[in-house]
Amino acid sequence: MRIVSAAITALWLGLPGGLSGGRALAQTYPDHPVKIIVPSSPGGGFDVVGRVIAERLQRQYGQAFVIENRTGAGTLVGTEAGLQSPADGYTLMVGGLSNMALNPGLYAKIAYDPVKDFTPLGLVVSWSYTLISRKDPPYRDLRSMIDYARANPEKLTVAYGKGSGQHIAIAALENATGVKFLYVPYRGAQPVYQDLLSGRIDMYFDNSQTALPQVEAGAVIPLAVSSRMRQAFHPDVPTVSETGLAQMDMETWFGLYAPAATPKPIVETLRSSLSRIATDPEVMALFRKIGGRPLNMTPEETVAFVKVELDRWTKLLKQIGVTAD
Repeated sequence: MRIVSAAITALWLGLPGGLSGGRALAQTYPDHPVKIIVPSSPGGGFDVVGRVIAERLQRQYGQAFVIENRTGAGTLVGTEAGLQSPADGYTLMVGGLSNMALNPGLYAKIAYDPVKDFTPLGLVVSWSYTLISRKDPPYRDLRSMIDYARANPEKLTVAYGKGSGQHIAIAALENATGVKFLYVPYRGAQPVYQDLLSGRIDMYFDNSQTALPQVEAGAVIPLAVSSRMRQAFHPDVPTVSETGLAQMDMETWFGLYAPAATPKPIVETLRSSLSRIATDPEVMALFRKIGGRPLNMTPEETVAFVKVELDRWTKLLKQIGVTAD
């Protein structure tokens, strides 16, 4: 059905008057509520970004943009739901590092191709990861932690969710430094923090957005951030790279996507809307307040960026042997 619909749309746009018809399509869009699929549970980075975008699009268009959280199998269930949706502009999806760049390297087989099956409408924000420790460890910084881990293989416990960005960040650090941690699996950040704050586990390489409140409260010790540059919200915390222990440049980024066959006039109007959202001073201030780095790229830059991220993470995951299967 979607293939037939896309073919009819392409034929219609190619007929005389199709150009003006395309403009009319963009001018009348949207004429009923739009669904935005968030491929994760409420409260995380996907959800925060989805709700900010939905609220701003609703302001721009005067039409409802409704969030639908579709969880399961990491981000696979929600992303596959986006893939199977009609390519008519009325079902969109939040895409990010996890489902658009990591999943192809984490799973032996997935149902979608991030580049061929989806069109990026715009990326709006990225967050670093912050390596945090319980507040009373036998080390005080990243270098002394690595020294301790090297002298005590598999003694330091690390919380992780299999195949998550948190898992990949700590595995990349472990691989680069040659140390061995003891991995403790968790389902979600809430139980991780219960054990981290009580001292039952030693470390967690979490999204900086969710780690920030605990850092600011002095409940945990920040050892390093995964990004290329230090973060404004805790400027005294070094990057992993500047310690000289390992090279790391990892941020979890988010934006809005549409199925690849979505009509071009709708794609263009949504890209214009996303650009306005990405450069809105209120939105930028909101993201910065919760530790984010606002993004603003042209469509061409966005496509190129996502392809580079997909390629480099697929190669790195194979190199360090991390899978979600």
